Amino acid sequence: MSNRPNILFIVADDLGYSDLGAFGGEIRTPNLDKLAYHGFRMTNFHTASACSPTRAMLFSGTDNHVTGLGQLDEWVQRNEAAYRGQPGYEGYLNEKIAALPEILSDEGYHTMLSGKWHLGLKPGQTPHARGFQKSFSLLTGAGMHFKYFPHLADGTPAIRFMPPIYVEDDKFLDPETLPDDFYSSDMFTSRLLEFLDDAKENIPDKPWFASLTFTAPHWPIQAPREVIDRYRGMYDGGPEELRQSRLARMRDMSLIAEGVEAHPVIAPLEAEWEAKSEEERKCSSRTMEVYAAMVEKLDENVGRVVQYLEKTGQMENTFIFFCSDNGADGMLLEALPLFSVHVQPIIDRFYDNSLDNIGNKTSFKWYGPRWGQAATAPSRMYKSHISEGGIKCPAIVHYPKVLQQPSPECCSDAMVTVKDLMPTVLELAGISHPGTSFRGRPVFPCTGASGVSHLQGKTNRVHSEDTPLGFELFAQRALILGDFKIVFVPKPVGPGHWQLYNLKNDPGEVHDLSLTADGGNKEKLQNMVRLWADYVSEFGVVDSTSLGDWEEYSEKVGFKDNTENSNL
Repeated sequence: MSNRPNILFIVADDLGYSDLGAFGGEIRTPNLDKLAYHGFRMTNFHTASACSPTRAMLFSGTDNHVTGLGQLDEWVQRNEAAYRGQPGYEGYLNEKIAALPEILSDEGYHTMLSGKWHLGLKPGQTPHARGFQKSFSLLTGAGMHFKYFPHLADGTPAIRFMPPIYVEDDKFLDPETLPDDFYSSDMFTSRLLEFLDDAKENIPDKPWFASLTFTAPHWPIQAPREVIDRYRGMYDGGPEELRQSRLARMRDMSLIAEGVEAHPVIAPLEAEWEAKSEEERKCSSRTMEVYAAMVEKLDENVGRVVQYLEKTGQMENTFIFFCSDNGADGMLLEALPLFSVHVQPIIDRFYDNSLDNIGNKTSFKWYGPRWGQAATAPSRMYKSHISEGGIKCPAIVHYPKVLQQPSPECCSDAMVTVKDLMPTVLELAGISHPGTSFRGRPVFPCTGASGVSHLQGKTNRVHSEDTPLGFELFAQRALILGDFKIVFVPKPVGPGHWQLYNLKNDPGEVHDLSLTADGGNKEKLQNMVRLWADYVSEFGVVDSTSLGDWEEYSEKVGFKDNTENSNL
């Protein structure tokens, strides 16, 4: 048996910050909670505000703007003039980075992936082409969770921007060949367990790297009926009741401090709970019941993997990392096609969203911005936003060989980013990053920081207080420096100027310090804006503050002008 650790990444899709029990949630997640309480909860873990840029950073250890996913490819396609031809915006994981599975496979690791990819759709861009020796994957950014793939008369998928493109190793699959009892979380887990079992039997002395990348709980919201029924009536009080109960639990668990001010809910897309009809409230709470069931099923499948590792004696030598790929979903920019006048008739034609059918394979629902903000509170907003609700996610590390005396109270509020995972696992494996040259081609160096010393309890930080950390997506900008953060959201949705927040005192990003002249805020803001310019220069961030999708979104959700939404 190799002394080098096995490495397991588990990624949830659009999971909210407080959805897990260990982070304040009411959903049944005993398996992830056990990993958290016997491991390490990261309460200040940051990603991109959408899925594929996060995944690009996870597998590259550097900023998404040089990996090919400078923007979500779906966004690039809607803004061709701004992005096409720009380096770092190719729409797939490019050859300018050395991908983690490529590095590990060259160093003797057996590499496997089962689940969502969203880093390229063509043969040379699949998981198999980028270092995963065994893979079963959905290449697109979302998919039906059951086997139900309706098509138009011309043979194209009914939901054209969500084609069911599955691949096994280098072979593209007909989705109709999937088993009739297909459910995404079950299937992805079963295939990974097959890969692990095959590796144990045939190459038992090789360490392995595996990625289990769920598509749950991303919309469409679907789950087995028997699990949905366990949550019947639990959310009848509405999203604000859920939000307050989770905030109370988070305070009781010391995940947030007493007196922390939660950002007010902003949801112009959705009516207040009291303004909904009784039927609308029933459908909305049922959708949240289904969402909870999806999270429970995800947790159940994590338990299957943990049980396998324990049964085969591999648990102690396996570094397990779990996270969400971005904040909870609020149906913002990436979902604009769903609001199209061309798409809604398709949904009405092929899907049944009646109350009793919500969650079944023939339904197509999402839960909306108010439920989303119940999961991101006290943070501001949700997925697709550069505020904390979009980029601060739950994360768990479990690795007995490194973690020193873990306990149920073992949490870290150190700033950690998704870019830091690659250097962390490379250090644990005793492998050096290739630097600026890999397999005969120039590559960008790893810019994340290893968290090994922090996990060992030797340091209380992963990044120093003077390390600037930049974020950009959908024309929104942010930079974090120590306890401070600057945010820019363009008009007409935002104020169109830089805002300044102290995240330590104001994690909800409620009080904009740029509006006050005291305490050196002006100088702090100016310095951080200069650091932002350095970040843009280093990673080739394209200035895209005047794009059509902002106007389109503003019109669809009823924003009249930026002044009434200056807190966005």
